[in-house]
Amino acid sequence: MRSLVITQNLTLDGAVEMLDDWFEPSAQADQSDLPAELRRQDERSDAMLVGRRTFEDFRGYWRHRDDDPTGIGAYLDQVAKYVVSSTLTEPGWEHTTVLDGDPVEQVQDLLLKPGQDVVVTGSITLCHALVAADLVDEYRLFVYPVVQGCGRRLFPEGTRIPALRPLEARMFAGGVTLLRYARA
Repeated sequence: MRSLVITQNLTLDGAVEMLDDWFEPSAQADQSDLPAELRRQDERSDAMLVGRRTFEDFRGYWRHRDDDPTGIGAYLDQVAKYVVSSTLTEPGWEHTTVLDGDPVEQVQDLLLKPGQDVVVTGSITLCHALVAADLVDEYRLFVYPVVQGCGRRLFPEGTRIPALRPLEARMFAGGVTLLRYARA
């Protein structure tokens, strides 16, 4: 069975929603250790799972991007992409499958198929549903040294996860910290 991994960029105060300009993917190219870690994680994943809004943002920014020194665009062009949406019919990006049924059931079915990690990023509403359904095997949290003061969070008020097992804590040259936790 595949692992479901939530990878999120968030502020020190826990905001995932980017209401300010604290996250700029192309600026990461200057921080050789952070893009190297992202590539290492990409090698362990053969599927990306996102909601429609995140997919459309990614498609608009990353699709067929030739001027990307981070390698993120090239990875996203070739990886299998699964989009949870009841409204999207033509994804307009190669290697994309639209999941139009119940998201929890669709993800459970996806996890039963052979393959590597399935990674969810962005897609706050989808993440909330997956956390609530107890489907998440690992959290990879890239914490930026910024306090936004508002915005939606990965774990909304009332969310309870009894215990997580720490896997890694690592700081990168630009001040971003990776915190990895697995289901206990």
